[in-house]
Amino acid sequence: MSKEGLPDLAEVDARGLKVAVITSTWNAEICDHLHERAVETARANGAQVDQFRVVGALELPVAVQAAARRYDAVVALGCVVRGGTPHFDYVCDSVTQGLTRIALDESTPVGNGILTVNDHQQAVDRAGFEGSVEDKGAEAMLAALDTALQLRRINGLEH
Repeated sequence: MSKEGLPDLAEVDARGLKVAVITSTWNAEICDHLHERAVETARANGAQVDQFRVVGALELPVAVQAAARRYDAVVALGCVVRGGTPHFDYVCDSVTQGLTRIALDESTPVGNGILTVNDHQQAVDRAGFEGSVEDKGAEAMLAALDTALQLRRINGLEH
């Protein structure tokens, strides 16, 4: 895991932003913690946050698309663990392409907090637990909030 080059976005002033957090329930221990960290981060930075759950990673894009039409930013969270078949590659590629397309089509920031890992321990190491080296739920939220603020500036809504 590399955090090399990660910007120092400890906080943003997200007051007035409305954000949706949509989390899959597959790999519940990991996803629940990603979700908790994203929600805590949104609230700590002043954003209003609404929470939604879907079954798996493949269900995320359609829910994210609906939310992207109503919110300033959306954060998608999930965990896909590599198995013994090519299914992992198809799921990861499909979800990533879907989330990217939605962000572009809707002009809404989508924080991608989908962990794509080889095993459970890699997921734990990235999910923001005590002792984890990364906190992808919080990082995805900060990235989405910051991008929403930048879009407001670009669109002349804030100076």
